[in-house]
Amino acid sequence: MHALVSLVARILLSAIFVTAGIGKISGYAGTQAYMEAHGLPGSLLPLVIALEVLGGLAVLLGVFSRYAGLALAAFCLATAALFHNNFADQSQMTNFMKNICMTGGFLLLFANGSGRYAVKPD
Repeated sequence: MHALVSLVARILLSAIFVTAGIGKISGYAGTQAYMEAHGLPGSLLPLVIALEVLGGLAVLLGVFSRYAGLALAAFCLATAALFHNNFADQSQMTNFMKNICMTGGFLLLFANGSGRYAVKPD
């Protein structure tokens, strides 16, 4: 049962990152402008896309999932702090809390590994 729950958790954790990373490719200019409006260099966008897509796939497949989980946990914290820090706006507060919750899930993945149903169980 533990192995099956770990697989489902990895699927759910990875879905948002793989789709968001791919979406950033098609909306590249808009995403770059959004990053720059928040004081970040738009030149970081290829790294963001790579982390989201490759990290999400690593979590999904269970390949180096502990490291991918740790990287995505850090990414979630940074994203919460940089982009969702206007607590007067309820939607931003919700997004902040979503990122904090995902950080917790990724830290659990880091602590426990991918489980039995993985390409490379750790």
